[in-house]
Amino acid sequence: MPELGKPRLSSTELSVIRAQLEQEKLAIAKLQTYAEQATDPEVQRLCEASVRKHRSHYDTLLKHLEAREIGKEGV
Repeated sequence: MPELGKPRLSSTELSVIRAQLEQEKLAIAKLQTYAEQATDPEVQRLCEASVRKHRSHYDTLLKHLEAREIGKEGV
């Protein structure tokens, strides 16, 4: 039985998280390419900041998904 405050996710919700992980990975790859190709330092800075933001999102989603899959929490 799940603990209070830790609802279990359905298989559909887990699929959505996996899909979002792929979208975050794609955003990171694109933004890294844009940062490398940009000639304007401000554009480079903005792209690099966005890469950090999307990596943070990716890491958070992955942490919750891994915890769910190995049974450490009732995410």
